[in-house]
Amino acid sequence: MTSPTVALAADAVTVRRRGATVLDAVSLQLRAGEVMCLVGPNGAGKSTLVAALAGSLVPHSGTVGTGGEPLRRLSTLAQARRRAVLPQQHTIGFAFTCREVVEMGRFPWRGTPQAAEDDGAVAAAIDECAVGHLAERPFGSLSGGERARVALARVLAQRTPVLLLDEPTAALDPHHQESVMQVVRRRAAEGDAALVVVHDLSLAAAYSDRVAVLVDGRIDAVGPPVEVLTEERLERVYGLPMATVTVAGQRLIVPRRSPDPAERRFTDRQVGLA
Repeated sequence: MTSPTVALAADAVTVRRRGATVLDAVSLQLRAGEVMCLVGPNGAGKSTLVAALAGSLVPHSGTVGTGGEPLRRLSTLAQARRRAVLPQQHTIGFAFTCREVVEMGRFPWRGTPQAAEDDGAVAAAIDECAVGHLAERPFGSLSGGERARVALARVLAQRTPVLLLDEPTAALDPHHQESVMQVVRRRAAEGDAALVVVHDLSLAAAYSDRVAVLVDGRIDAVGPPVEVLTEERLERVYGLPMATVTVAGQRLIVPRRSPDPAERRFTDRQVGLA
């Protein structure tokens, strides 16, 4: 059997900030055609890892590579043709319409033969994210969830083989959470590689081929959801008793709550303050 193609890889990536180690020798391989969900508690270093994988943050040690080349040797433009990044925050400094924001995703291909695909790529991305009715509205006038979907359309319009999505479902209602993850799955089915940061563990269980758990800047586990998202590991990682249950054929992961809300007590660690 042919081994899966590695689309993006981190090798012993370490990042420090103000004397503190944010990422500690993180090694991770993202394969073509897969969805990998990155999970972990607040402050674990997930967004920092996305930034390092994207090339927007240079690690203190270790390397990130794509297509067999170190990312640091590629120009910013060349990087943008290989990976598209959705950050947590969706802010635009000027009064662009939503269509113009999506069109920004085609900038890396300006002056190349791929520029002939611009109109089709933008229209397809707008349709995939169901934001056609927002196309002529100013981006700044949208709700948080609407901005998230338009920003995702920009990423899809870029048409790169690697997608790095930092909490794409955070501001969305359940309907749009599901539709976004379905879009990501379709892109993986077409051969793209997607790394998706999520906090909803049930979404990770439902849509990922593999899950990576990041804790205190280190990779705690990587593997299929059923092997990685165990009650024992999740209780250790989040400091909260967890239960995995099956409902209508779907694996759900929920906190074990006391029947009496008045009896619920959380330590600082359990609510992510430690």
